[in-house]
Amino acid sequence: MSPKSRTERVPVAMAEPSRGALWLRNFRLSGFALTVLLLIVAALVVLAPRFKTLVEQRQQIAQLEQEVANAQDRLDELDAEVARWSDPAYVEAQARDRLYYVFPGDTSYLVIDDAEDAATDDDQPISDTIQSTQVDWMDALLASVYTAGLTDATPEQLDSPTQIDSPDESGGSDESGDGDEG
Repeated sequence: MSPKSRTERVPVAMAEPSRGALWLRNFRLSGFALTVLLLIVAALVVLAPRFKTLVEQRQQIAQLEQEVANAQDRLDELDAEVARWSDPAYVEAQARDRLYYVFPGDTSYLVIDDAEDAATDDDQPISDTIQSTQVDWMDALLASVYTAGLTDATPEQLDSPTQIDSPDESGGSDESGDGDEG
């Protein structure tokens, strides 16, 4: 080859590199830059747990301040109640209402259960004798469990309490006395 042919090369069209690529190409990592980068990373590693602790402590302080404010409100309420109890008129009113105290010569009337009617729900008269019912609690419990487990009724329909007849009361078992009762 001739010397002329070496110098006569065909120029290749190169695209102009982007700005970021030029910056990265010209970026030189010196010892100083590497030291600063390592110091920044070390500072982050050392300070991150302390910053986390600082944030947690600030949250605890805020929570404790809220508890102190709640306790102060409760203390203010108790102070107001103590102030009410130091008033003789309030003490007198409480003694009359709670303990049913009256002054000598006063007449006191006490009405008990004035909202309820004296008759029972089934309009039977109230008797003076003690009555007991013969209810087998085990049958009632089992009937309640079966009803709750096997019913298609909604809870609103089951809300009203009704007495479920046990098999003995509904005629489903032998009540003639011939069975094994003991």
